[in-house]
Amino acid sequence: MASSQLTASSISTRNVASFQGLRPSGVQFHGARNVRIGNPARRSFKGVVVKAANVVAPKYTAIKPLGDRVLVKVKEAEEKTEGGILLPSTAQSKPQGGEVVAVGEGKTLGKNQVDISVKPGAQVVYSKYAGTEVDFNGEKHLIVKDDDIVGILETDDIKDLKPLNDRVLIKIEKAEEKTSGGLFLTEATKEKPSFGTVVAVGPGFVDEEGNRKPLSVTPGNTVLYSKYAGNDFKGKDGFEYITLRSSDVMAVLS
Repeated sequence: MASSQLTASSISTRNVASFQGLRPSGVQFHGARNVRIGNPARRSFKGVVVKAANVVAPKYTAIKPLGDRVLVKVKEAEEKTEGGILLPSTAQSKPQGGEVVAVGEGKTLGKNQVDISVKPGAQVVYSKYAGTEVDFNGEKHLIVKDDDIVGILETDDIKDLKPLNDRVLIKIEKAEEKTSGGLFLTEATKEKPSFGTVVAVGPGFVDEEGNRKPLSVTPGNTVLYSKYAGNDFKGKDGFEYITLRSSDVMAVLS
């Protein structure tokens, strides 16, 4: 009986829970004749390569996002530390930001049209595992939903981030340096704080009718938030910052 072989070596499983655990091993399909899919090489075209599905598209000159999607040109990962030490690829921090290249027309909720919250040219930060990776003209891009964009970077410092939608930017309270008995703590044993001061807030979330609802926290509030929520960043001032949704803020402390 004839058989064909399918390998998973070039299938990206990014953001697809049902593919968790998939490994590059051969999978046999019996009963098929004259069919063989094996070791699909990654072809290099000057046009568009969609890695997530291992699809190589013909040559195109532009990508136009649809609906509430945004095309972002990914910022390259840092190859050196601040001290000039070269980093191996496994140690380079994954980029979470880039430049908006094109935007969709927005979406309709109820009777209202909700426009995209960013414009081409804006420098943005997006959720860590959001979107679909696309190689376009030899450069890395990401197609993400407008709601997956955390905020706009108006400078190169995270403390100046302008949050979007229902996002909140919080300056994290520094961890305790020693125990109540006076023992100094190492970095590994310090308890990660889950409270801090609100630095900036977004304009609010959009309800099912397309109406913008303001957030219940304001800059200057000291808040308690869910411990494992959001995206962490290191500011140039040495402080840790986190961006999260307002629904992950559990209480205001006073």
